Amino acid sequence: MPGPSLSIGRPTIGRISVETFTIPTDAPEADGTIAWDHTVLVVVTVEGGGQDGLGYGYADRATARLVAGTLGPLVAGMDALDVNRAWIAMTAAVRNLGRPGIASMAIAVVDAALWDLKGKLLGRSVADLLGRARDATPAYGSGGFTSYSDRQLADQLGGWAADGLKAVKMKIGGDPADSLRRVKLARDAVGPEVQLYVDANGACDRKAALATAEALAGLGVTWFEEPVSSDDLEGLRLVRDRGPAGMAIAAGEYGYTPIYFRRMLEAEAVDVLQADATRCGITGFLAAAALAEAFTTPLSAHTAPSLHSQAACACRPMMNIEYFHDHARIERMLFDGAAVPKDGLLAPDPGRPGLGIEFKRADAERFRDAG
Repeated sequence: MPGPSLSIGRPTIGRISVETFTIPTDAPEADGTIAWDHTVLVVVTVEGGGQDGLGYGYADRATARLVAGTLGPLVAGMDALDVNRAWIAMTAAVRNLGRPGIASMAIAVVDAALWDLKGKLLGRSVADLLGRARDATPAYGSGGFTSYSDRQLADQLGGWAADGLKAVKMKIGGDPADSLRRVKLARDAVGPEVQLYVDANGACDRKAALATAEALAGLGVTWFEEPVSSDDLEGLRLVRDRGPAGMAIAAGEYGYTPIYFRRMLEAEAVDVLQADATRCGITGFLAAAALAEAFTTPLSAHTAPSLHSQAACACRPMMNIEYFHDHARIERMLFDGAAVPKDGLLAPDPGRPGLGIEFKRADAERFRDAG
């Protein structure tokens, strides 16, 4: 699809707006450390060159306040095609606020909107703007919350397997015996051919993590995510070194800056590096991919499947994308063009410019936060 002519003058960033929506979960959800009953969706719209760029993330309302009060006014008037220039300005502006956490998530949602705007101005998908390494990326179904009944767990994971996903992931807690029971149930539900992943969300100490890994190896578990806290790089390295052969240790979803990813890789703490563009931004996700490639480590995208389906196509060390139940449900409900796996793959539509999605604001209105 040809883009508009930019020969007369380069477009500038105009008005920036931000909205938040609180969406209840469809059932109580919990992992090995916390429980929740809703998800906050943050949506940013950036105007420029007669187009609207859309960015979104799953964060806190505080990110919206930072976008409205600091980041939006900062990038307004900048060249709409210079996403890197805006990135540098935003990261510099939060120096005294603390880069990780809320500040980075606010930057990330604006960054996504700027990439979407650039794609729409040039008539190209974000995957094409970044330069494709592939047309589609493997996806794995993710949910299996510790709050689920046995029936809910089996139905959800078994449903993904029936839909053609080649891998599924479930949450486990710090009790090896209960984890083993639930994983046996999951294995029966998905069959022997589907890869089974588990995520402890840092619920285990080092010895419990090793005991759990050994117990699960006989059930063909091939991925153990955050067996200990991601802050415990030595613990992750220990489990990686002493855990069963064929079981990958994965972590990195809480990375906000390239320095975080570099330290994790330098510590040889993971077999698979995770990154989340709703936390580190699409621009930061590309940096994580470059680091993963430098350390010959596969990269996995954490949650937000529609956002990651674009960036993942441009990242050479990409392994897969997490098709996370909460976010996949929200994206299908509130975004036209939301990514849905086909034959186990997520493939962005090259005929849709930018991120390839449009926000169904009327459908989201009932979830809108006041103020």
